[in-house]
Amino acid sequence: MSNLVGKTLFITGSSRGIGKAIALRAAADGANIAVVAKTSEPHPKLPGTVHTAVAEIEEAGGRALACIADIRQEEPLKAAVEQTVAAFGGIDILVNNASAIFLAGTLDTPMKRFDLMHEVNVRGTYMASHHCLPHLLNADNPHILNLSPPLNMVSKWFKPHVAYTISKFGMSMCVLGMAAELKEQGVAVNALWPQTVIATAAVQNLLGGDEVVARSRRPEIMADAAYVILTRDSKQHTGNFYVDEQVLREEGVTDFAQYAVTAGVEPLPDFFL
Repeated sequence: MSNLVGKTLFITGSSRGIGKAIALRAAADGANIAVVAKTSEPHPKLPGTVHTAVAEIEEAGGRALACIADIRQEEPLKAAVEQTVAAFGGIDILVNNASAIFLAGTLDTPMKRFDLMHEVNVRGTYMASHHCLPHLLNADNPHILNLSPPLNMVSKWFKPHVAYTISKFGMSMCVLGMAAELKEQGVAVNALWPQTVIATAAVQNLLGGDEVVARSRRPEIMADAAYVILTRDSKQHTGNFYVDEQVLREEGVTDFAQYAVTAGVEPLPDFFL
């Protein structure tokens, strides 16, 4: 495949950040986007809503559907899948982008935070895959893409934040298992993770604020890498744990300064790599 024209993408957590960037990149081809997120009204600390994302996607050239759903709740998620199929005729691509983060050690991680991360990251990813799969099986070039890190079962990745790492590696374990399970049926299941810190609301509000944002890359680098993956042949490219910079270098990209939030500033490396 060379583009996503006419393809339907079901993207969780796509009202802002990386999810929205992926949606906008696909919209430039004229893709259909199901904007799946729970922010229907403006939030004091978080930019954008489902409705503002829909407007941006349509302005970029795509068609968009507002699907207001909490990824932790099955019935609203099922309804979002059904609405998407009714509106666009099917689902070609699932992007499991929605994620919750809380970086703390065992004593400092309350159970409500543990539960939130596992409900959103692991259960939400599994549930969205489960409900989208019947439609993906009918698609010409079906993909599931999880925004999760390469699996590396070494203690240094767990030590600073056991609960969060377990939840993100859970998303990656979905890739490991589902890629093998669905390979013969032609459904690609891959993971994508950033080489560096990406400027998102989580970084702004939880992971260092303006100082760290200034030393980050823009979400567009993840969107461009996702686009490359999602336009590949699903039968030939599955079970991979991709890193955004690596994907783009393989496509001949050499100018990564274009993605910098601050010109001339070396971006911080991501803490899972």
